[in-house]
Amino acid sequence: MAERSSFNGSIGFVLAAAGSAVGLGNIWRFPYLASKDGGGLFLVIYLILALTFGFTLLTTEIAIGRKTKKSPLSAYRRIHPRFQNLGIIACIIPMIILPYYCVIGGWVMKYAVDFISLKGAETASDGYFTNFITSTTQPITYTVIFLVITAFIIFRGVNKGIEKYSKILMPLLLILIIGIAVFSLTISHTDSNGSTRTGLEGLKVFIIPDFQGLTIEKFSITLMDAMGQLFYSLSIAMGIMISYGSYVKDKDNLVESINRIEIFDTVVAFLAGMMIVPVVYVFSGYEGLNSSGPGLMFINIPKIFSSMGVIGIVLGAVFFLMVLFAAITSAMSILEAIVSSFMDKYGISRKKAVLIEFSIGLFLAILVCLGYNALYFEISLPNGVKAQILDLMDYFSNNILMPITAIATCVLIGWVRGPKTIIEEVTKNNESFSRKGLYRIMIKYICPILLIVLLLKSAGII
Repeated sequence: MAERSSFNGSIGFVLAAAGSAVGLGNIWRFPYLASKDGGGLFLVIYLILALTFGFTLLTTEIAIGRKTKKSPLSAYRRIHPRFQNLGIIACIIPMIILPYYCVIGGWVMKYAVDFISLKGAETASDGYFTNFITSTTQPITYTVIFLVITAFIIFRGVNKGIEKYSKILMPLLLILIIGIAVFSLTISHTDSNGSTRTGLEGLKVFIIPDFQGLTIEKFSITLMDAMGQLFYSLSIAMGIMISYGSYVKDKDNLVESINRIEIFDTVVAFLAGMMIVPVVYVFSGYEGLNSSGPGLMFINIPKIFSSMGVIGIVLGAVFFLMVLFAAITSAMSILEAIVSSFMDKYGISRKKAVLIEFSIGLFLAILVCLGYNALYFEISLPNGVKAQILDLMDYFSNNILMPITAIATCVLIGWVRGPKTIIEEVTKNNESFSRKGLYRIMIKYICPILLIVLLLKSAGII
């Protein structure tokens, strides 16, 4: 068998891992949760969880990957044979996520093309988004293009694909998101009632804690929202970080790399809120902050850009280009988790593994697209959402399988093999691991408890 590929350096690994973390969840979900859950209160809780809960699961998965030099489908079995089924679940998760993520990536690409070709004003018309996703050919066409781009990068391999394009896309992404965030603070708007709102006022809504009406129940909701967001933000419990960890060289400092990923992700999540909340607040007030996901990204924000005239069209082009970069870097990591699993498990080439998953992903992605027209149906999920194919796939992967995977991982490392398995891997080059004690407590006790509560809440049991 050929020698396993590795990232050329820690910077490549950090940018690739951060690129995976910085995706649509950070851009369209984080700002909404922050404004809904008390602004600064959510930010503080999120930061604490990122440095404890998120740090623990991120460290665990990256260390498992480097220790076993295997992808998730094989890595768990290497740690303990009785947990080989956990590897199967960890591989199924990205296989479910990739198709609908590419569909949404296609939507982003469509809007980026519209704004770049100076047709952004059309996206603000009533029913534009609905008419687009319910049509037959356009959504599928953009989905195929998005999937082809993602597959091409993964086909190129770890160094010439993932690492190379992460080094290009992530700096561009950061520059664009900082530029939009700064610009959002300079805008103002006077509504029909003569009331003027400014970007700085919107920033206050985002960062200043709102303790009004705070109860234990509201605090627990904020806690669960922040913890759920960490799954999106850090790409944990979906096999991605195990795959990327398996490409990290033994000589690289894992503690330093993990710290950088934490910082990068947290900063970008904050910038996403700083970019979106002030703009939405200025043009739509508090009511506009009540939307997230596709409603925010493809309906509210285009209307805001269109109302800003020529500068809005330019800003819209930059914004959707930035979102497209974020979607591609995340889709890369999702596909790589699957491809590396196929390569390790079945001993096939990267080319063959990419082609197999491309075919599977394309078939399921087309079904997702058709779920808005020919295959349309609606059922009610335990969380109250009226769901069709995309929502069902998202709910099952994110709300059920990911918490189960994380809980089982905590049991494996916290109680079966012991925390020393990870600690020894992290410190194999005599690195200083200042959060060693915190790691032991979190992986054995606190993380499993929090995850069980999150799973019960997601399943609608509590």
